[in-house]
Amino acid sequence: MSDETRSPATASEPKADASAWLAVAAGTLGALMATLDISIVNSALPTIQGEIGASATEGTWVATSYLVAEIIVIPLSGWLERLLGLRNFLLGAAILFTGFSVVCGFSNSLGMMIVGRAGQGITGGALIPTAMSIIAVRLPPSQQPVGTALFGATATIGPVLGPLVGGWLTENYSWHYAYILNVPNCGALIALLFFGLPYKAVDGTHLREADWLGIAGLALGLGGLTVLLEEGQRAGWFDSGLIQGMALMSFMGFGMLAAGQLTAVRPVIKLSLLADRQFGSVALMIVVLGMVIYGTSYVIPQFLAAIDDYNALQSGAIVLLAGLPTLLMMRFLPALIRTLDIRIAVTAAMIILAAASFLDSDLSVNSTGHNFVDSQLLRGLGQSLGMFFLNQAVVSSVTAEDAGDAAGLVNAMRNLGGSLALASLSVIQDQRVWYHSRRLEETLNANSPAVQDYIAGTAHMLGGQSAALQNLGQQIQIQSLVFTYDDIFWLLTLVTILVIPLIFFLRPLSQGRPAQAGRPPQAGRLAEARQ
Repeated sequence: MSDETRSPATASEPKADASAWLAVAAGTLGALMATLDISIVNSALPTIQGEIGASATEGTWVATSYLVAEIIVIPLSGWLERLLGLRNFLLGAAILFTGFSVVCGFSNSLGMMIVGRAGQGITGGALIPTAMSIIAVRLPPSQQPVGTALFGATATIGPVLGPLVGGWLTENYSWHYAYILNVPNCGALIALLFFGLPYKAVDGTHLREADWLGIAGLALGLGGLTVLLEEGQRAGWFDSGLIQGMALMSFMGFGMLAAGQLTAVRPVIKLSLLADRQFGSVALMIVVLGMVIYGTSYVIPQFLAAIDDYNALQSGAIVLLAGLPTLLMMRFLPALIRTLDIRIAVTAAMIILAAASFLDSDLSVNSTGHNFVDSQLLRGLGQSLGMFFLNQAVVSSVTAEDAGDAAGLVNAMRNLGGSLALASLSVIQDQRVWYHSRRLEETLNANSPAVQDYIAGTAHMLGGQSAALQNLGQQIQIQSLVFTYDDIFWLLTLVTILVIPLIFFLRPLSQGRPAQAGRPPQAGRLAEARQ
């Protein structure tokens, strides 16, 4: 279509009114709250673990429970939106999210904290994809890029801003305020939703369309798989009745999910989309991006706290560095989509991410936060470039009718990557710390003159051989932990490199009608269908 043909329509296109922009602000604030709370506890986790009596490996549940619950609800958000109406759905999600935040803020045990975090994930997961629904429904096409840019910035900045906010509150007040912070934010969100979104009555007919088999299978499958990964190492894997039960539950759940694909009028997740070579390839790469984003934002604060005695605020500041390239690149990304081939862009993004992890794979006991500056800046550049172009690849792979399902599936894949990363990290940490400790001990011969001289010198300084031997054991544990973190970053490097060949399955984006940042090109028709 020529410019002359398009210009009259564009000129006569109505502009969004104040209520529409209030709705967009509500969606953006809700998405920021949800993404912020994914990682807000990461830098404060050592403090939280100490106060609620959780070990380092048990502490991963504080982050994992949120992501798992969010994974389950994200694919359901489209159906819940049609059933309850957009405003009712978001109001309910915002109020419940705040209630579960208060539960977290007053937690005094690991069990209470996990319940609160899972509740946050279930309700917060609804706030992310519905933000894009608001943009598609309330803004005309000419103004949608502004809305999508705001959403893109919050979705990317939230996970890296979380550790800094949580760290600052922990150091200056208490970690409890990291959750209580959601109470005033929710008040503003509710006001924006009331004034920005029209009321729509509940439509009970959608209850008959629900893929109940798939919904139950999704919860059982993902829940069982995560518990299996999280507890397998501590429980002795399949020697444990718990792990056997979780494996069976996961198998049955995924079987029910598969059955729902064949029997439901509208499956809860349209897994057939993964059969498309481009969409399937993008989904795998987004899983890896989720592993990198959420895995590194968890590992880096843990390393700095354990090795360098960084407090929560100092660790959060290092994690935040990954958000700076995103802020700088936001205004240039739409122009890049028109000029840069997607295969070149995604390859560059994956190479940059692999290089960032590689830089962190040579840590030592003398490493500090300064050693993460270059890698974090590179990581932020790779994440923003990769997510932007992969989002465009998703929307160019599906029809208008499948755009909503594709968005939910891709968001679930990103969080699934994060969940798998967090669950796997605890297993890797337990195994590799033990492995490196044994290897280091094997190199220390008690009859060696060097070892005897070291023990004698340390005993003289510490006041006895017992204290010297205890100090040696602590040094072995610290060095083993450093080697373990090196292994984790090596693994992230390898996983990122392994998905690079998938770029050969990507198709060039249409240059006739460039997709806009974070929004399906079919969003106009999709909005009409939703209305």
